Amino acid sequence: MARFVVFLRGINVGGHIVKKDRLQEAFISSGFQNVVTYKQSGNVIIETSIINIEEIKSKLEANLQSMLGYDVAVFVHTIPHLKNIINQDPFKGQENEGSSFLVTFLPTPQAFFLLQLPLTIPKSTAKIISANATEVFSVTHGGGEGALPNPFVESKLKVKSTTRNLNIIREIVEKFGV
Repeated sequence: MARFVVFLRGINVGGHIVKKDRLQEAFISSGFQNVVTYKQSGNVIIETSIINIEEIKSKLEANLQSMLGYDVAVFVHTIPHLKNIINQDPFKGQENEGSSFLVTFLPTPQAFFLLQLPLTIPKSTAKIISANATEVFSVTHGGGEGALPNPFVESKLKVKSTTRNLNIIREIVEKFGV
């Protein structure tokens, strides 16, 4: 059995409230095992014999849409991929004091990033500092800025994305990467 981390976009925000038990039921009825939500219901760890990430994603999106009645964007990652993000240290050299380090996951690899980086998000001090084909890395400084990178990236790249704090990613890797 392989272990995957699933990040869901828009669960328990914007009026779409899904209780943990119902969410776990959606994953279990999709055929996944050892389903665990972590800290927020939008972070789900699963085990499966399926190794194709696109197959996992498609199966979950269809089942969540059927059970919940609305589309939920699903982002599936392996523990080694998340470890690689941490090991690459994309925030090296950034000021730690009062900063949050955010990773925005893109739905498909981007051939190139359309914006010149680093870039300050308008009307804030939040900055997108770098990007690769599948993630965008941002630094925010409190005051509600943590919510800014995701909609900004979505509007500029015309994609659905989801953002997680690097600390949550690190905790998931430490707890479930055994």
